[in-house]
Amino acid sequence: MMDIYQILKKLPHRYPILLVDRVLELEAGKRIRALKNVSVNEPYFVGHFPYRPVMPGVLMVEALAQAAALLAFETLGIEPDDKSVFYFAGIDNVRFKRPVEPGDQLLLDVTLERAKAGIYKFSSQARVGEAVAVEADLLCTMRSVA
Repeated sequence: MMDIYQILKKLPHRYPILLVDRVLELEAGKRIRALKNVSVNEPYFVGHFPYRPVMPGVLMVEALAQAAALLAFETLGIEPDDKSVFYFAGIDNVRFKRPVEPGDQLLLDVTLERAKAGIYKFSSQARVGEAVAVEADLLCTMRSVA
């Protein structure tokens, strides 16, 4: 539904913090399913952990937030510009269930639960195969930076 070139047009993130490689499904106003391919070449694996590389939990949550931003932009029907940023407003009910390692594909599922007064609430879950790696409720908002 959206390849890396389309994602790069929507998200301001770039290497090494761009954490969505492909959008598989997207229903504006409802949900998104996206993919993050986890490679041993990711820079954070050098120190987290050299003897057994594991994707940091905070980056798994960031990947979910980037998918949520893509859903929000499609829902609003807008193209983001360099005058606005989609920020976290809160993260609740985070649970890490499984480590994510090089070679894994992280399947990102995000559902828009509510949009009110510029605050978006999403339920989210990332899986490797059928195993849940992380789940979280995300609160996000768009703010002008100009």
